[in-house]
Amino acid sequence: MAKSPLEGLLVIDFATLIAAPIVAAFLGDFGADVIKVERPILGDPSRGTQIYMNGKNPAWLDAARNKKTITLDLHKSEGQGIAKQLIKKADVALFNFRPGVLENWDLNPNQLHEINPRLIICLVSAYGQTGPKKSKGGFDRTVSAYAGITYTSGYPEHPPVRTRYPLVDFLTGYLGAFAVMTALYNRDVNNKGGEVIDLSLAEAAFMATGGSLSRYSTNKSIEERTGNRINFFVPSEQFETLDRKIITFNAGTEKLWQQLATAMERRDLLENKKFKTYLARISNQDDLYEIIGNWVKNKTSEVVIEILDKAGVPCEKVNNIADIVNDSHFWERGSILEFNDEKLGKLLVKGVIPKFKYNPGSIRFLGPGLGEYNNEVYRDLIGLSQEEIEELKAKKVI
Repeated sequence: MAKSPLEGLLVIDFATLIAAPIVAAFLGDFGADVIKVERPILGDPSRGTQIYMNGKNPAWLDAARNKKTITLDLHKSEGQGIAKQLIKKADVALFNFRPGVLENWDLNPNQLHEINPRLIICLVSAYGQTGPKKSKGGFDRTVSAYAGITYTSGYPEHPPVRTRYPLVDFLTGYLGAFAVMTALYNRDVNNKGGEVIDLSLAEAAFMATGGSLSRYSTNKSIEERTGNRINFFVPSEQFETLDRKIITFNAGTEKLWQQLATAMERRDLLENKKFKTYLARISNQDDLYEIIGNWVKNKTSEVVIEILDKAGVPCEKVNNIADIVNDSHFWERGSILEFNDEKLGKLLVKGVIPKFKYNPGSIRFLGPGLGEYNNEVYRDLIGLSQEEIEELKAKKVI
Protein backbone atom coordinates (compact mmCIF):
# COMPACT_ATOMS: atom_id res chain seq x y z
CA MET A 1 0.00 0.00 0.00
CA ALA A 2 1.32 3.46 -0.92
CA LYS A 3 2.47 5.66 1.92
CA SER A 4 -0.01 8.36 2.93
CA PRO A 5 1.13 12.01 2.65
CA LEU A 6 1.31 12.54 6.43
CA GLU A 7 2.19 9.03 7.51
CA GLY A 8 4.63 9.10 10.41
CA LEU A 9 3.31 12.40 11.77
CA LEU A 10 2.08 12.09 15.36
CA VAL A 11 -0.65 14.51 16.45
CA ILE A 12 -2.01 14.75 19.99
CA ASP A 13 -5.49 16.27 20.00
CA PHE A 14 -6.09 17.65 23.51
CA ALA A 15 -8.94 19.85 22.25
CA THR A 16 -12.72 19.57 22.56
CA LEU A 17 -15.82 20.33 20.48
CA ILE A 18 -15.30 21.47 16.89
CA ALA A 19 -12.67 23.94 15.66
CA ALA A 20 -9.36 22.54 16.95
CA PRO A 21 -10.42 18.88 16.58
CA ILE A 22 -11.26 19.61 12.94
CA VAL A 23 -7.58 20.51 12.41
CA ALA A 24 -6.62 17.07 13.69
CA ALA A 25 -9.33 15.43 11.59
CA PHE A 26 -7.93 16.92 8.38
CA LEU A 27 -4.43 15.75 9.28
CA GLY A 28 -5.75 12.31 10.15
CA ASP A 29 -7.56 12.00 6.83
CA PHE A 30 -4.18 12.25 5.09
CA GLY A 31 -2.42 9.67 7.20
CA ALA A 32 -1.26 11.39 10.38
CA ASP A 33 -1.44 9.22 13.49
CA VAL A 34 -3.86 11.20 15.68
CA ILE A 35 -4.36 10.49 19.37
CA LYS A 36 -7.54 12.05 20.76
CA VAL A 37 -7.39 12.86 24.49
CA GLU A 38 -10.68 12.92 26.42
CA ARG A 39 -11.64 13.25 30.07
CA PRO A 40 -12.38 9.94 31.77
CA ILE A 41 -16.09 9.08 32.13
CA LEU A 42 -17.29 12.38 30.60
CA GLY A 43 -15.53 12.22 27.26
CA ASP A 44 -15.58 14.97 24.66
CA PRO A 45 -18.81 17.05 24.53
CA SER A 46 -19.04 16.22 20.82
CA ARG A 47 -20.06 12.72 21.81
CA GLY A 48 -23.40 14.26 22.79
CA THR A 49 -25.44 14.19 25.96
CA GLN A 50 -27.94 11.67 24.62
CA ILE A 51 -27.25 8.01 24.10
CA TYR A 52 -28.09 6.89 20.62
CA MET A 53 -26.57 4.81 17.84
CA ASN A 54 -24.84 2.53 20.39
CA GLY A 55 -23.49 5.53 22.27
CA LYS A 56 -22.05 7.25 19.20
CA ASN A 57 -23.31 10.70 18.28
CA PRO A 58 -23.36 11.13 14.48
CA ALA A 59 -21.33 14.34 14.84
CA TRP A 60 -18.73 12.37 16.80
CA LEU A 61 -18.32 9.86 13.98
CA ASP A 62 -17.04 12.63 11.70
CA ALA A 63 -15.15 14.69 14.28
CA ALA A 64 -13.17 11.74 15.64
CA ARG A 65 -12.70 9.57 12.58
CA ASN A 66 -9.16 8.31 12.11
CA LYS A 67 -8.38 9.24 15.74
CA LYS A 68 -7.21 6.84 18.44
CA THR A 69 -9.15 7.79 21.56
CA ILE A 70 -7.59 7.72 25.01
CA THR A 71 -8.79 9.04 28.36
CA LEU A 72 -6.66 11.33 30.52
CA ASP A 73 -7.53 13.81 33.28
CA LEU A 74 -5.36 16.88 32.84
CA HIS A 75 -6.73 18.33 36.09
CA LYS A 76 -4.63 15.81 38.01
CA SER A 77 -0.87 16.05 38.39
CA GLU A 78 -0.38 12.45 37.30
CA GLY A 79 -2.43 13.20 34.19
CA GLN A 80 -0.25 16.21 33.43
CA GLY A 81 2.84 14.04 33.78
CA ILE A 82 1.46 11.52 31.29
CA ALA A 83 0.56 14.37 28.90
CA LYS A 84 4.21 15.42 28.97
CA GLN A 85 5.26 11.88 28.07
CA LEU A 86 2.92 12.01 25.08
CA ILE A 87 4.29 15.42 24.11
CA LYS A 88 7.84 14.01 24.01
CA LYS A 89 6.77 11.75 21.16
CA ALA A 90 4.56 14.19 19.24
CA ASP A 91 5.02 16.39 16.20
CA VAL A 92 1.87 18.44 16.79
CA ALA A 93 -0.21 19.22 19.87
CA LEU A 94 -3.64 20.88 19.64
CA PHE A 95 -5.31 22.73 22.51
CA ASN A 96 -8.42 24.90 22.75
CA PHE A 97 -8.44 26.08 26.34
CA ARG A 98 -8.71 29.69 27.45
CA PRO A 99 -5.36 31.44 28.02
CA GLY A 100 -4.07 30.60 31.48
CA VAL A 101 -5.45 27.08 31.71
CA LEU A 102 -2.34 25.35 30.37
CA GLU A 103 -0.21 27.46 32.68
CA ASN A 104 -2.25 26.20 35.65
CA TRP A 105 -1.56 22.65 34.53
CA ASP A 106 2.20 23.19 34.04
CA LEU A 107 1.69 22.61 30.33
CA ASN A 108 2.38 26.07 28.95
CA PRO A 109 4.13 26.28 25.56
CA ASN A 110 7.53 27.14 27.03
CA GLN A 111 7.42 24.06 29.23
CA LEU A 112 6.30 21.89 26.35
CA HIS A 113 9.13 23.15 24.16
CA GLU A 114 11.62 22.31 26.91
CA ILE A 115 10.32 18.75 26.65
CA ASN A 116 10.15 18.72 22.84
CA PRO A 117 11.79 21.67 21.03
CA ARG A 118 10.45 20.50 17.65
CA LEU A 119 6.81 20.45 18.73
CA ILE A 120 4.24 22.41 16.74
CA ILE A 121 1.75 23.76 19.29
CA CYS A 122 -1.59 25.04 17.99
CA LEU A 123 -3.58 27.06 20.53
CA VAL A 124 -7.17 27.65 19.44
CA SER A 125 -9.32 30.07 21.43
CA ALA A 126 -12.24 32.41 20.87
CA TYR A 127 -10.27 35.66 20.90
CA GLY A 128 -6.60 34.71 20.86
CA GLN A 129 -3.80 34.46 23.42
CA THR A 130 -3.35 38.24 23.75
CA GLY A 131 -5.58 41.30 23.88
CA PRO A 132 -8.28 42.57 26.27
CA LYS A 133 -10.67 39.69 25.48
CA LYS A 134 -8.14 36.87 25.70
CA SER A 135 -9.72 35.32 28.80
CA LYS A 136 -13.26 35.47 27.47
CA GLY A 137 -14.88 32.26 26.26
CA GLY A 138 -16.78 32.01 23.02
CA PHE A 139 -18.41 29.75 20.47
CA ASP A 140 -19.19 29.95 16.76
CA ARG A 141 -22.40 31.88 17.48
CA THR A 142 -20.82 34.55 19.70
CA VAL A 143 -17.67 35.15 17.67
CA SER A 144 -19.75 35.34 14.48
CA ALA A 145 -21.58 38.23 16.11
CA TYR A 146 -18.35 39.83 17.35
CA ALA A 147 -16.52 39.62 14.00
CA GLY A 148 -19.34 41.15 11.94
CA ILE A 149 -20.59 37.99 10.23
CA THR A 150 -23.98 37.89 11.93
CA TYR A 151 -24.70 41.60 11.41
CA THR A 152 -24.89 41.20 7.64
CA SER A 153 -26.93 37.97 7.67
CA GLY A 154 -30.66 38.12 6.97
CA TYR A 155 -33.09 40.68 5.59
CA PRO A 156 -32.83 44.43 6.29
CA GLU A 157 -36.31 44.60 7.82
CA HIS A 158 -35.51 41.86 10.36
CA PRO A 159 -32.90 41.32 13.09
CA PRO A 160 -29.69 39.51 12.09
CA VAL A 161 -29.59 35.73 12.00
CA ARG A 162 -26.81 33.18 12.19
CA THR A 163 -26.22 30.31 9.84
CA ARG A 164 -27.50 26.94 11.04
CA TYR A 165 -24.13 25.27 10.54
CA PRO A 166 -20.97 26.13 12.57
CA LEU A 167 -19.16 27.70 9.62
CA VAL A 168 -16.73 29.72 11.76
CA ASP A 169 -15.60 26.57 13.56
CA PHE A 170 -14.83 25.00 10.20
CA LEU A 171 -13.16 28.17 8.87
CA THR A 172 -10.92 28.00 11.93
CA GLY A 173 -10.27 24.33 11.29
CA TYR A 174 -9.22 24.98 7.69
CA LEU A 175 -6.99 27.86 8.77
CA GLY A 176 -5.52 25.76 11.56
CA ALA A 177 -4.61 22.91 9.22
CA PHE A 178 -2.87 25.41 6.93
CA ALA A 179 -1.02 26.94 9.89
CA VAL A 180 0.15 23.56 11.19
CA MET A 181 1.41 22.45 7.79
CA THR A 182 3.20 25.80 7.29
CA ALA A 183 4.89 25.40 10.67
CA LEU A 184 5.87 21.80 9.89
CA TYR A 185 7.39 22.89 6.55
CA ASN A 186 9.34 25.64 8.31
CA ARG A 187 10.54 23.16 10.90
CA ASP A 188 11.52 20.34 8.58
CA VAL A 189 12.69 22.20 5.47
CA ASN A 190 14.05 25.42 6.94
CA ASN A 191 15.24 23.81 10.20
CA LYS A 192 13.52 26.47 12.31
CA GLY A 193 12.41 24.20 15.14
CA GLY A 194 9.07 24.19 16.91
CA GLU A 195 6.32 26.81 16.76
CA VAL A 196 3.40 28.20 18.76
CA ILE A 197 0.34 29.00 16.65
CA ASP A 198 -2.15 31.47 18.13
CA LEU A 199 -5.41 30.82 16.27
CA SER A 200 -8.56 32.77 17.06
CA LEU A 201 -12.11 31.92 16.00
CA ALA A 202 -12.94 35.63 15.91
CA GLU A 203 -10.06 36.37 13.55
CA ALA A 204 -10.88 33.43 11.29
CA ALA A 205 -14.39 34.88 11.01
CA PHE A 206 -13.04 38.38 10.47
CA MET A 207 -10.91 37.17 7.56
CA ALA A 208 -14.13 36.04 5.84
CA THR A 209 -15.64 39.56 5.78
CA GLY A 210 -13.99 40.28 2.43
CA GLY A 211 -13.39 43.91 1.52
CA SER A 212 -15.65 45.38 4.21
CA LEU A 213 -12.75 46.88 6.17
CA SER A 214 -11.17 48.55 3.14
CA ARG A 215 -14.53 49.92 2.02
CA TYR A 216 -15.19 51.34 5.47
CA SER A 217 -11.73 52.90 5.64
CA THR A 218 -12.23 54.71 2.32
CA ASN A 219 -15.82 55.94 2.57
CA LYS A 220 -17.13 54.91 6.03
CA SER A 221 -19.71 52.60 4.43
CA ILE A 222 -21.03 49.79 6.62
CA GLU A 223 -22.08 46.48 5.10
CA GLU A 224 -25.78 45.95 5.84
CA ARG A 225 -28.19 43.05 5.54
CA THR A 226 -29.44 42.58 2.01
CA GLY A 227 -31.28 39.28 2.26
CA ASN A 228 -30.29 37.08 -0.66
CA ARG A 229 -29.05 39.96 -2.77
CA ILE A 230 -25.62 41.39 -3.40
CA ASN A 231 -26.56 44.99 -4.09
CA PHE A 232 -23.42 45.75 -6.08
CA PHE A 233 -23.60 42.53 -8.13
CA VAL A 234 -26.88 42.45 -10.08
CA PRO A 235 -28.67 40.22 -10.92
CA SER A 236 -27.95 37.73 -8.14
CA GLU A 237 -30.97 36.54 -6.16
CA GLN A 238 -33.22 33.62 -5.26
CA PHE A 239 -36.59 32.85 -6.82
CA GLU A 240 -39.41 30.37 -6.25
CA THR A 241 -40.27 28.00 -9.08
CA LEU A 242 -43.54 26.44 -10.20
CA ASP A 243 -42.83 23.34 -8.10
CA ARG A 244 -42.19 25.47 -5.00
CA LYS A 245 -38.42 24.99 -5.05
CA ILE A 246 -35.97 27.84 -4.58
CA ILE A 247 -33.51 28.60 -7.37
CA THR A 248 -30.50 30.85 -6.89
CA PHE A 249 -28.27 32.23 -9.61
CA ASN A 250 -25.62 34.83 -10.20
CA ALA A 251 -25.39 36.79 -13.43
CA GLY A 252 -23.70 39.94 -12.22
CA THR A 253 -21.08 40.33 -14.94
CA GLU A 254 -21.90 41.90 -18.29
CA LYS A 255 -21.35 38.62 -20.13
CA LEU A 256 -23.53 36.62 -17.75
CA TRP A 257 -26.27 39.26 -17.85
CA GLN A 258 -26.39 38.99 -21.63
CA GLN A 259 -26.51 35.19 -21.39
CA LEU A 260 -29.34 35.36 -18.85
CA ALA A 261 -31.42 37.78 -20.92
CA THR A 262 -30.92 35.58 -23.97
CA ALA A 263 -31.88 32.44 -22.05
CA MET A 264 -35.07 34.18 -20.87
CA GLU A 265 -35.79 35.18 -24.50
CA ARG A 266 -35.77 38.79 -23.31
CA ARG A 267 -32.94 40.37 -25.27
CA ASP A 268 -35.05 43.52 -25.29
CA LEU A 269 -33.91 44.02 -21.69
CA LEU A 270 -30.36 44.52 -22.94
CA GLU A 271 -31.43 47.72 -24.69
CA ASN A 272 -33.78 48.92 -21.96
CA LYS A 273 -32.24 52.02 -20.40
CA LYS A 274 -33.21 50.75 -16.94
CA PHE A 275 -30.99 47.68 -17.35
CA LYS A 276 -28.55 48.52 -20.13
CA THR A 277 -25.58 49.35 -17.90
CA TYR A 278 -24.13 47.88 -14.75
CA LEU A 279 -25.06 50.94 -12.68
CA ALA A 280 -28.55 51.04 -14.19
CA ARG A 281 -29.19 47.43 -13.16
CA ILE A 282 -28.07 48.22 -9.62
CA SER A 283 -30.36 51.28 -9.46
CA ASN A 284 -33.35 49.38 -10.87
CA GLN A 285 -32.80 45.96 -9.37
CA ASP A 286 -36.28 45.73 -7.82
CA ASP A 287 -37.86 46.05 -11.27
CA LEU A 288 -35.38 43.62 -12.76
CA TYR A 289 -35.99 41.01 -10.08
CA GLU A 290 -39.74 41.26 -10.60
CA ILE A 291 -39.25 40.44 -14.28
CA ILE A 292 -36.91 37.53 -13.55
CA GLY A 293 -39.17 36.24 -10.77
CA ASN A 294 -42.16 36.16 -13.12
CA TRP A 295 -40.13 34.20 -15.65
CA VAL A 296 -38.98 31.67 -13.05
CA LYS A 297 -42.29 31.09 -11.28
CA ASN A 298 -43.95 29.65 -14.38
CA LYS A 299 -41.33 26.90 -14.76
CA THR A 300 -40.25 23.97 -12.67
CA SER A 301 -36.85 24.03 -10.98
CA GLU A 302 -35.62 21.32 -13.32
CA VAL A 303 -36.57 23.35 -16.40
CA VAL A 304 -35.03 26.58 -15.06
CA ILE A 305 -31.75 24.86 -14.24
CA GLU A 306 -31.68 23.14 -17.62
CA ILE A 307 -32.18 26.47 -19.43
CA LEU A 308 -29.61 28.35 -17.36
CA ASP A 309 -27.05 25.55 -17.47
CA LYS A 310 -27.32 25.50 -21.24
CA ALA A 311 -26.86 29.29 -21.29
CA GLY A 312 -23.81 29.11 -19.01
CA VAL A 313 -25.40 31.03 -16.14
CA PRO A 314 -24.28 29.69 -12.72
CA CYS A 315 -27.39 28.45 -10.89
CA GLU A 316 -28.47 25.89 -8.32
CA LYS A 317 -31.50 24.70 -6.43
CA VAL A 318 -31.33 25.43 -2.69
CA ASN A 319 -30.74 21.94 -1.32
CA ASN A 320 -31.37 20.32 2.03
CA ILE A 321 -29.37 17.32 3.22
CA ALA A 322 -31.81 14.84 1.63
CA ASP A 323 -31.35 16.59 -1.73
CA ILE A 324 -27.58 16.32 -1.34
CA VAL A 325 -27.75 12.59 -0.56
CA ASN A 326 -29.70 12.11 -3.79
CA ASP A 327 -27.27 14.17 -5.87
CA SER A 328 -25.07 12.06 -8.15
CA HIS A 329 -22.25 14.63 -8.27
CA PHE A 330 -21.41 14.27 -4.56
CA TRP A 331 -21.39 10.49 -4.91
CA GLU A 332 -19.30 10.38 -8.07
CA ARG A 333 -16.64 12.59 -6.50
CA GLY A 334 -16.57 10.52 -3.33
CA SER A 335 -17.76 13.42 -1.18
CA ILE A 336 -20.41 11.08 0.21
CA LEU A 337 -19.38 7.55 1.10
CA GLU A 338 -21.13 4.53 2.50
CA PHE A 339 -18.95 3.34 5.36
CA ASN A 340 -19.31 0.02 7.11
CA ASP A 341 -18.75 0.61 10.82
CA GLU A 342 -18.11 -2.60 12.76
CA LYS A 343 -20.60 -1.58 15.47
CA LEU A 344 -23.15 0.53 13.61
CA GLY A 345 -23.22 -1.15 10.24
CA LYS A 346 -23.53 0.83 7.02
CA LEU A 347 -23.99 4.59 7.25
CA LEU A 348 -23.24 7.66 5.14
CA VAL A 349 -20.22 9.83 5.93
CA LYS A 350 -18.45 12.74 4.27
CA GLY A 351 -15.56 11.73 2.08
CA VAL A 352 -12.02 13.10 2.29
CA ILE A 353 -11.75 16.69 1.07
CA PRO A 354 -9.73 18.01 -0.75
CA LYS A 355 -9.10 15.38 -3.41
CA PHE A 356 -5.53 14.31 -4.15
CA LYS A 357 -4.95 12.59 -7.48
CA TYR A 358 -1.82 10.62 -6.64
CA ASN A 359 -1.79 10.35 -2.83
CA PRO A 360 -5.40 10.60 -1.64
CA GLY A 361 -6.51 10.61 1.96
CA SER A 362 -8.68 7.88 3.43
CA ILE A 363 -11.15 7.07 6.20
CA ARG A 364 -9.73 4.16 8.13
CA PHE A 365 -12.30 4.10 10.95
CA LEU A 366 -14.98 6.32 12.45
CA GLY A 367 -15.05 7.94 15.89
CA PRO A 368 -14.06 5.22 18.40
CA GLY A 369 -15.44 4.52 21.85
CA LEU A 370 -14.26 6.38 24.94
CA GLY A 371 -10.74 5.23 25.85
CA GLU A 372 -10.79 2.55 23.18
CA TYR A 373 -7.04 2.92 22.49
CA ASN A 374 -5.84 3.37 26.09
CA ASN A 375 -3.92 0.13 26.23
CA GLU A 376 -2.32 0.53 22.81
CA VAL A 377 -1.18 4.13 23.33
CA TYR A 378 -0.09 3.92 26.95
CA ARG A 379 1.62 0.57 26.53
CA ASP A 380 3.15 0.86 23.08
CA LEU A 381 3.82 4.60 22.77
CA ILE A 382 5.04 5.62 26.23
CA GLY A 383 5.87 2.20 27.66
CA LEU A 384 3.56 1.84 30.64
CA SER A 385 3.03 -1.64 32.00
CA GLN A 386 -0.42 -3.17 32.20
CA GLU A 387 -0.18 -2.92 35.98
CA GLU A 388 0.53 0.84 35.74
CA ILE A 389 -2.37 1.29 33.33
CA GLU A 390 -4.78 -0.50 35.67
CA GLU A 391 -3.55 1.60 38.60
CA LEU A 392 -4.17 4.83 36.65
CA LYS A 393 -7.66 3.59 35.81
CA ALA A 394 -8.37 2.92 39.47
CA LYS A 395 -7.30 6.47 40.34
CA LYS A 396 -9.47 7.79 37.48
CA VAL A 397 -6.44 9.47 35.90
CA ILE A 398 -7.26 7.67 32.67
